[in-house]
Amino acid sequence: MGWGLRIFAGTLALAAAAAGGVGVWGFQRYTVAGPLEQAETVVIPRGSGLEAIAITLGDSGVIGSPLVFAAAAKLTGTFRELKAGEYQFPAGISIEGVLEQMRQGRTVVRRITVPEGLTSAQVVALLQRETVLTGEIAKPPKEGSLLPETYHFAYGDSRPALVERMQTAMTQALAEAWKNRDPNLPYETPQQALALASIVEKETGVAAERPRVAGVFVNRLESGMKLQSDPTVIYALTDGSGELGRALTRNDWKLESPYNTYQISGLPPGPIANPGKASLQAVMKPERHEFLYFVADGTGGHVFAKSLPDHNRNVAKWREIQQNRQPEPGETSSE
Repeated sequence: MGWGLRIFAGTLALAAAAAGGVGVWGFQRYTVAGPLEQAETVVIPRGSGLEAIAITLGDSGVIGSPLVFAAAAKLTGTFRELKAGEYQFPAGISIEGVLEQMRQGRTVVRRITVPEGLTSAQVVALLQRETVLTGEIAKPPKEGSLLPETYHFAYGDSRPALVERMQTAMTQALAEAWKNRDPNLPYETPQQALALASIVEKETGVAAERPRVAGVFVNRLESGMKLQSDPTVIYALTDGSGELGRALTRNDWKLESPYNTYQISGLPPGPIANPGKASLQAVMKPERHEFLYFVADGTGGHVFAKSLPDHNRNVAKWREIQQNRQPEPGETSSE
């Protein structure tokens, strides 16, 4: 034990042994407002003992006297219950308030939002940018296995644990959606439905359109037509790493890949992204109609057609719009 720690422990023992040594002076310092002039965030590392906690709080200006804080923790018995973590202490908080907040473990609650339609590689990159998370993701999660949502976490939580929570959430969401699906859909397993949901997710960002877009692909599957979805080509070209960064060409449509739905019949072998609950719901309960085609309408949505001639006219209109501006994100077509 170093001299500093011995002096600290010895003084603390004397204070704890004689409650009168703290007396009215100590009690007043325990209950009155502390020195903080504005809210302060403080990290108490795991494994910190009472001395380390007291010194950290003192150095951060949360308390005026580490000794009085430690004596109060001893005398009240709360020193055994103080929890590590990231705390935000309000201005003027007393020693009593600090001890109660740490005893209850009222740490800072952080949030991370995983947008719909990210690939698993993009989700991993998102987690890597959260510097307060710990641990490395050794193996990229299976595509489509992560549910896009807002997740709460605390300082020091692990990335692998957060990925596991996302996977559990997707498993539950997919099972629930599959259980309540419409009858006679042209896919036999939840994983096939998940693959189609990922395509729907990438095809449109307009929530109201998703059941209609899903209905187009259901009609194509039932009639034996190729899906011809541009996002599947992008996924094949980027190997799931993210955005292509340029417009697709007709030559891209010729790419040999099990994910290129311009070349293969039916669904790709797996998802091309992580779809949200709305897209899962859309493919389980697609809108029933006779549309077989859709193309961007220039407003962020799409215009739908039942016949190829009608679709070609819609495409011509869209190309006129494209001549005057760059396409919006997510504006794709099924031709």
